[in-house]
Amino acid sequence: MMKPACLALLAAAGLLAAACGSPEPPAPARAAPAPLATATADLREVDLTTSAEAVVEAVRQSTVSAQVSGRIVDIRFDVGDRVQKGDVILRIDERAATLAVAASQAQVREAEAALANARAQFERTKQLVAQRFVSQAALDKAEADFKAAESRMKATLAGAGAASTEKSFTTIVAPYSGIVSARHVQLGEMASPGKPLLTGFDPSSLRVVATVASAQVGAIQAGARARIEVPSLDRWVEVKAVTVVPSADPRTHTTQVRLELPADAKGLLPGVFARAHFVTGRAARLMVPRAAVLRRSEVTAVYVVGAQGPPQLRQVRLGTTADETAVEVLAGLKPGEKVALEPVKAGMATGAAS
Repeated sequence: MMKPACLALLAAAGLLAAACGSPEPPAPARAAPAPLATATADLREVDLTTSAEAVVEAVRQSTVSAQVSGRIVDIRFDVGDRVQKGDVILRIDERAATLAVAASQAQVREAEAALANARAQFERTKQLVAQRFVSQAALDKAEADFKAAESRMKATLAGAGAASTEKSFTTIVAPYSGIVSARHVQLGEMASPGKPLLTGFDPSSLRVVATVASAQVGAIQAGARARIEVPSLDRWVEVKAVTVVPSADPRTHTTQVRLELPADAKGLLPGVFARAHFVTGRAARLMVPRAAVLRRSEVTAVYVVGAQGPPQLRQVRLGTTADETAVEVLAGLKPGEKVALEPVKAGMATGAAS
């Protein structure tokens, strides 16, 4: 049997070994979240605007139609192709027109010969009358024949010119530089006068047509300034000129307003939906950056960042005054409050804090 002194010694050795063992590793420190980018809701002088739905259209847009009958033998451009003024875009079979030109030229040569003969006969008759070999009646007849030959010559030349002009209609050229937007025929089809062939537009001359209430025309004319918003491109464009069409629709009591766009307004196409913002005055409004606004279904909100604590989601009501960077707040915020410029990141920070 082991003595009590030995048992005590073994117990002391066990306690010493436990004391010298490796300690538990400390828990890793959680990284502090990156600070949120914020902006201050502030009152500032902005343009007051009234908005209207609009559509982009080309100032120069036309459909080229056939002027003669014939089979289409050549189509050189298709939808989306860019053409230059004077380029041949389509050709119609010109064989019948070529024969008509040849026939008219032959008639011109015949008329020239008849005119030369009538002129010579008239000159001879004048000499004979002077020598009293023929009567005055013969001279009158020779003069009438000469004038008739001149008239036939003019008519024949006109017919030849018409035949040449009709032949030129078999070659369709671009009336101006632009882009082909539609092709209405296929190779081998028959063309007839008035049949549409190709449609194109000039992308360097675009405008926006807005429909506004007639009661707003006075304020729009007084301001004479406007900006165009293109939601599909998330883009704003300054307007060169505002023209109010001097007529109104008696059924809807609306008036069209044409807004001329600058030549460098690239990326816009006819038919694109736009929104016109007409400037009607200036006033102080509470504005926040567009990037701070969070839209979820029917809820419009911002994350308000305070001095302490996580960002708070707060519903707001927006106004109509806006531009490409900021939007008006009617309710839900006070001047001086800070809002998060990255709502998604602010929401994640709120979830982590909770």
